[in-house]
Amino acid sequence: MDNDRIKGAAKEVKGAIKETAGKLTGNRQTEIEGKAEKAVGKVQRNIGEAKDQARDALDKK
Repeated sequence: MDNDRIKGAAKEVKGAIKETAGKLTGNRQTEIEGKAEKAVGKVQRNIGEAKDQARDALDKK
């Protein structure tokens, strides 16, 4: 499993927690930062998944 996949998933979780905390406290800035961090995490996780798929495809040849 690629490190980007793991780190991206962690960022997604952290961003979701931050977003929820911002919503609960009424802090719009924290909410926005959480959404952004969640999006960055999703992209990083998808990159890791693509690397894994490419590695698996090469290993099958």
